[in-house]
Amino acid sequence: MPKKRPNSLTLHQSILYIAKSNSPATVGELVKFIQLKHPLPEDEIIEHILDLQSQGKLALHERRSSTSSTMKGYLLSAQARWYWTIAALTLTTAALVFTIPENAYPLVYARYLLGSTFVLWLPGYSFIRALFPTKVPIPTGTKELDNVERVALSLVTSLALVSITGLLLNYTPWGITLTPITLSLLTLTMTFATVAILRDLKSRVLAQ
Repeated sequence: MPKKRPNSLTLHQSILYIAKSNSPATVGELVKFIQLKHPLPEDEIIEHILDLQSQGKLALHERRSSTSSTMKGYLLSAQARWYWTIAALTLTTAALVFTIPENAYPLVYARYLLGSTFVLWLPGYSFIRALFPTKVPIPTGTKELDNVERVALSLVTSLALVSITGLLLNYTPWGITLTPITLSLLTLTMTFATVAILRDLKSRVLAQ
């Protein structure tokens, strides 16, 4: 036997109870909670919600974003972990390059591992983050760069940046040697990462 369709008064009381019990942040969330108890069309439920709002019996307020609007607060938040990871990897790699000699086995393997990441991924990743902090102005599979797209672009961009850096250093008095290459890539990576986190914070604040 099909369920009896609730009348407006009963449905209004149920909506108020559900809203009070579940504390939904948006109308969409409230509709989903209501449909769990009353399998009605979404449009019909929204009409009842708007009716209750017009009577002053129901008010929904969106929860504020947890993103801090200050740079200090954002740098200390979980959203900025990627920045500190980039900084730690970059500085650690530079330190290993200048302190661990080529014949210092097995410590030199850590230098090789971090050095590969330093050359092949970090500069490009920071550059891509600086260009596309959240939204992407070019057509991709989604509105935002997914992890696969970001990794692929980071690898390609890193190779391009390293090549350009080596070409430019070739025309300087220092030449293409270990120290200028390391310092140049460190500077590029941290500059791009800093620009990226500034743009990331700005885009998140504007989206609130």
